Amino acid sequence: MKLYDAKNIRNVVLAGHGGVGKTSLVEAFAYKTKVTDRLGKIQDGNTVSDFEPEETKRQISVSLSLIPIEYDGLKINLLDSPGYFDFVGEVKSAMIAADSALIVMDVVSGPQAGTEKTFYYAEAHNLPTAFVVNKMDRENVNIVETIQSIQQKFSEKCHPIFFPYIKNDELQGVADIVHKKYKTKDGKEAAIPEDILSTIDDYHDALTESVIEVDDAIVEKYLGGEEISQTEFLSCLKKSFQKRLIFPILFTAATESQGTDDLLQFVSTYMPSPEDKGSVTAIKEDGSKTDLPVDKNGPLAALVFKTMTDPYVGRISLVKVFSGDLNADSKIFNTAEEKSDKIGQIATFIGKKEVPIDHIPAGDIGAITKLNLTKTGHTLAQSDQMVTVPWIKLPIPNARMSIKAEKKSDEDKLGAVLPKMQEDDISILIERDHDTGEIIIRGMGDNHLQVTIEKAKRKFGVSFLLEQPKIAYKETIRKPIKVEGKHKKQSGGHGQFGHCWLEVQPSKRGEYFEFENKIFGGAIPKTYVPAVEKGVLEAMQHGLLAGYPVVDLKVTVYDGSYHPVDSSEQAFKMAGSIALKKALDQGESILLEPIMDLRVHVPEDSMGSVIDDLNTRRGRIMSMKVDDQKGWQIIEAQAPLGELGNYITTIKSVSGARGFYEMEFSHYEEAPPKTVQKVIEEAKEEEAS
Repeated sequence: MKLYDAKNIRNVVLAGHGGVGKTSLVEAFAYKTKVTDRLGKIQDGNTVSDFEPEETKRQISVSLSLIPIEYDGLKINLLDSPGYFDFVGEVKSAMIAADSALIVMDVVSGPQAGTEKTFYYAEAHNLPTAFVVNKMDRENVNIVETIQSIQQKFSEKCHPIFFPYIKNDELQGVADIVHKKYKTKDGKEAAIPEDILSTIDDYHDALTESVIEVDDAIVEKYLGGEEISQTEFLSCLKKSFQKRLIFPILFTAATESQGTDDLLQFVSTYMPSPEDKGSVTAIKEDGSKTDLPVDKNGPLAALVFKTMTDPYVGRISLVKVFSGDLNADSKIFNTAEEKSDKIGQIATFIGKKEVPIDHIPAGDIGAITKLNLTKTGHTLAQSDQMVTVPWIKLPIPNARMSIKAEKKSDEDKLGAVLPKMQEDDISILIERDHDTGEIIIRGMGDNHLQVTIEKAKRKFGVSFLLEQPKIAYKETIRKPIKVEGKHKKQSGGHGQFGHCWLEVQPSKRGEYFEFENKIFGGAIPKTYVPAVEKGVLEAMQHGLLAGYPVVDLKVTVYDGSYHPVDSSEQAFKMAGSIALKKALDQGESILLEPIMDLRVHVPEDSMGSVIDDLNTRRGRIMSMKVDDQKGWQIIEAQAPLGELGNYITTIKSVSGARGFYEMEFSHYEEAPPKTVQKVIEEAKEEEAS
């Protein structure tokens, strides 16, 4: 594949709901442009972009893939992104590398949750966006209703560019609304059929009125009754699309390669090149901002937007070069790590097929193999002209599971494998829960976590088990109490003697522990007081109810006694521990549960279901407000973590997969009796096993 200047490159992300045919569309593109010599099928597991075993097994895309094709003197970098929300990190990574977006949807299902989400992602990145309505060869298709559903959901500025003529449930041909032409299904030019002629005229007029708004002079000409030339119309169409003033609608049947030529022609004619898209804002070394034009002679600014780990090749970094020229066998500077890294081989990838190249010029996308320091989100620059391209903000992964090696022999490998799993997918988070000692993996959903551990087994040879994580309960006391702790032991020779009186009282939530010494007159020598505190702290590691750590106590040592020969630090440590255990018994121990802050974003018609569900989870609604951008509801609430185990599934269910939420720890509070009983029983069962 030859190298192209920025003006002859198109970087296009294909996004949308799962199962609408994005991968089939990429396959049709690849076949039409002779990248492949056969039209692969998802059900056969032989498509060029879905090549991971986890994808062929599930017959869905789970990873972003790059498929560069050549068409009409252009290089078109197709970024095929997954449609299921569990893999949203891949979609957002593709958006930052793209210059335009094709939002693919199913002609029968119409706009779905994924259509809506990806449209807003494209809007956030200011990407010119067109809708591709796929599967137009299906039965019971109503093209007019499909167009109306898109306009109602998104904007009246969504205009059809082509119109499939379907009669008796069969595609007869396609009308070109822009040029007012018609082709039969076998590609022959013909007159527009009479029964759709007025429809085509209406769509053409509506499109004209929208696109000329980009040019005030042409608007005046139009309002004055003057004729708008086709050249003027086409120029306005391109400008208005690239400024996101209109959203074209096109139709395909990807598995039958119908509409593919029209769509490729639209991409090459109207979609912006990196030069058209304009400069990127980068951050200089001193923190100031600078706009970098797309110039191969400018300072190097290359963003790694995807990292893959291949068992044989090693680390593969997909990179978008915004400015400068990235050359093979050169040294670059990683601005995140503030260190130099060595570039070895540079390539482009057609699915999993590696094609070596010499360099990646400004505006293009390619791959670098075997970078040592560089990870997803890092910028590669020159050490004497350091600029950083800002990385995207990813959704917080809320699906939580405990992860551990299935075999004991694999436990020693975790330190090396877990970081690689995070490099492979930046939307997962792996952390240790210091309260429970478990390793917690967090993802966007159950499928996301399952795919992650399947990949880890295949790529790194380690099998994992996923289990429900333990809830980090705590214990404390309800009332203040004064207790005596005495440790006395005589067994020949020096004995052991430690004696203290403690006042133990509950403190404010979150204060954990405070120790105060109020010994007067030398009842306990100063050298032994720290030992009392140490004994108290050790006893606080395991509460009396269910063995959870004890928190939020103020402990005051105010009296005691000692023996000049038999007393020791160890004896007073034991005395402190004995006293604290008595306090837990007599001070009415209670169980504390973690309470989480929730911000739930849902369409208004889902709000009632969300509130009802939160009530069943002992949730408290704190506030409700409207999201100005979408007109959705934002419900702010608090709920116990122990009640939120399957919450991500519930939100998807009640909102038609459109809703999402953010969750973070708020505070601890006393658990109700039913929860206490359940936790105690579970602790007994675990101890017995």
